[in-house]
Amino acid sequence: MSEKPLENMPESLSRPDLRRIADLIEPNSRVLDLGCGDGSFLAYLEKKKSIRPLGVEIDADMVGECVRRGIPVIHGDLNSNLDYLHDDSFDCVLLTRVFQELKHPDKILREVTRIGKRGLVGFLNIGHIRNRMQFFFSGRMPISKTLPHNWYDTPNIHLGTIRDFRMMCKELDIEIIRSLPIGRERSYLDVKLPNLLAHACIFEIRDRKKK
Repeated sequence: MSEKPLENMPESLSRPDLRRIADLIEPNSRVLDLGCGDGSFLAYLEKKKSIRPLGVEIDADMVGECVRRGIPVIHGDLNSNLDYLHDDSFDCVLLTRVFQELKHPDKILREVTRIGKRGLVGFLNIGHIRNRMQFFFSGRMPISKTLPHNWYDTPNIHLGTIRDFRMMCKELDIEIIRSLPIGRERSYLDVKLPNLLAHACIFEIRDRKKK
């Protein structure tokens, strides 16, 4: 059974991870999107869930698109200091599809849990069975729909598995409230064997000390 898009969600926002994330956003909440791109997802959430949005984006052209959409945005680099964002100043912090592009993913996770009461992080799983088979039979780094780049030009400089992410959270004393594996279908096996069958995963996290 294929995923159904949320009501009136634009085709450009039809990625399964964005649909799952949208389902987890509380109405009227303060939402920070780190690496917000053109702001289209925040604009959708603002319209459908009346959120109070803020984006952070490094690409000047994308910042311009956010402004055009009326989305408040900061032109900034996620690899730099985020001290200008205060502790617990947002109900939810989003980090989707850019997490593995960052120089220090452990530091950004700490920032996500500092700035937000909770975080929603999208993680690409190099441990998917197709990636394993590609590597085993070809002897080369895998290329897939979710990891479409060659090893030498990929923006994803930190590849890992779902188990790797869980271990990192444990070491950082970050609580995983829940995880939502994303496979070809929402199946029992995707949930039971996510490290093998999910090509990506959404993690809802928070600082364990904030319980």
